Amino acid sequence: MKSPWLVCLWLASVLVSVAAPRPNIIIILTDYMGFSDIGGYGGEIATPNLDTLAKDGAVLDSFYL
Repeated sequence: MKSPWLVCLWLASVLVSVAAPRPNIIIILTDYMGFSDIGGYGGEIATPNLDTLAKDGAVLDSFYL
């Protein structure tokens, strides 16, 4: 017979995972790229998908430890 605590813990984890949907997070990491290299920031290279992400998403431009 299974422990009732184990069953309660499993049930609680299932209910929490169903009740709280996770946000969609995309991290794009590039190297040797200037701030204005993509179209969304005034660059000359056409990047329609990145432009849409820049327009509709959140841009984090500062990082502090």
